[in-house]
Amino acid sequence: MKLLSVVIPCYNSQDYMRNCIESLLLDREDIELIIVNDGSVDRTAEIADHYAIKHPSKIKAIHQPNGGHGEAINTGLEHATGLYFKVVDSDDWVDTRAYLKILDTLNELIDRGKFIDLLISNFVYEKEGAKYKKVMKYTSIIPQDTIFAWEDTKPFRKGQYLMMHSLIYRTQLLRELRLSLPSHTFYVDNLYVYQPLTRVESMYYLNVDFYRYFIGRDDQSVNEKVMISRIDQQLKVNKMMIDYIDLETIQNERLQNYLFHQLEIVTTISSILLIRSREKENLKKKKELLAYIKERDKKLYRKLRYGFLGQLTNLPSWIGRRVSVGAYKISRRIFGFN
Repeated sequence: MKLLSVVIPCYNSQDYMRNCIESLLLDREDIELIIVNDGSVDRTAEIADHYAIKHPSKIKAIHQPNGGHGEAINTGLEHATGLYFKVVDSDDWVDTRAYLKILDTLNELIDRGKFIDLLISNFVYEKEGAKYKKVMKYTSIIPQDTIFAWEDTKPFRKGQYLMMHSLIYRTQLLRELRLSLPSHTFYVDNLYVYQPLTRVESMYYLNVDFYRYFIGRDDQSVNEKVMISRIDQQLKVNKMMIDYIDLETIQNERLQNYLFHQLEIVTTISSILLIRSREKENLKKKKELLAYIKERDKKLYRKLRYGFLGQLTNLPSWIGRRVSVGAYKISRRIFGFN
C-alpha cells in the first residue's frame, strides 16, 4: 500500500499537464499518481500513457469517456491504493519542499500509530499578471504541527475558507462516506470539501505553501464570465450542499459553525454571479434560490438571508445591487480570488 495517492483529472490538458505531473514526481516509492484522462480529444491520453510507461511503479493512466471533473475524481478514488488521497488539477502544481514535508509528516504520524482524518496545508493563488500572490493560510485559527479536533479551532474569518487545494483526506474516510461526486457538473470541489468534513474528527495543519492554484486562462472554470455562463451548475452544487445535511443535527458546535461558514460563502458567490450577469432571468433565479433555502430549512434561511453577507447581497433596487458588486470587487482585491 502507498502512503499517498494523487489524482490528476485531465481534460484537453496537453499544454500544461506535464508541469503538474513533473512537480508531483519524486524519487520515492510511497506515492502514486493517477492520471485520469476524462475523454480528451487532444494529446492528453498520449502524454498520460508516456508517463505511465516511463514510471510504471508510480503512475497509472486511466482513460474514460468524458464525465467531468467529479467523475474523474470518483475514478481516481476507485483506483487509489494510498492511505491518503489528494486531488491536484492538471493546470496547477505543487511546491517540492512543502510536498516532502507533508510526506515526511504523514510517515512520522503513522509510525506513532496516528492515522489522522485530514491534513491541511496552505495554497497560493498563482494569478496570472498579479504582482501580489495571495496565500491562503490558517495560522490564526487552527493549531500548527499537532493533532487537533474541531474543539481546538477558532472561528474562520469571512475571507478564510478551506478549499480542495488545502486538503489531504484519509482515503478510507472517503470510501466509508461513499463519496460520489456528480458527473458533467462543474464546481463539485465545493462538495468535495463540504461532505467529508462531516466525518472528520482528527486533523493536522502544516503551515507550508504546498498547492499552487493557477488562475488566468480565459476558458478556466473559475473565470467569472465562464462561471456566469455555467450558473445553473453553480446553483446545482449550492442546492446539493443545502440538501446534504441538516446543520442542526451536527452536535459539534465548531464543526457546525464551519459548515455554515462554507455554505454561506458558496451561497454568496452564487448570489453575486447572478447579480453580475445583469440578466432578469438570473435575478429571478436568485430569488428562487432563497425560496429554495426557505422551503428546506427556515432557520438556515434566516441565518443566510439576514447575516452580514446575506444582507449585503440582497440590497434592494439596482443601486443596492451596485453596492453589492462594489463590495465584491473590493473583497476580490483583498483576498486575491478570481
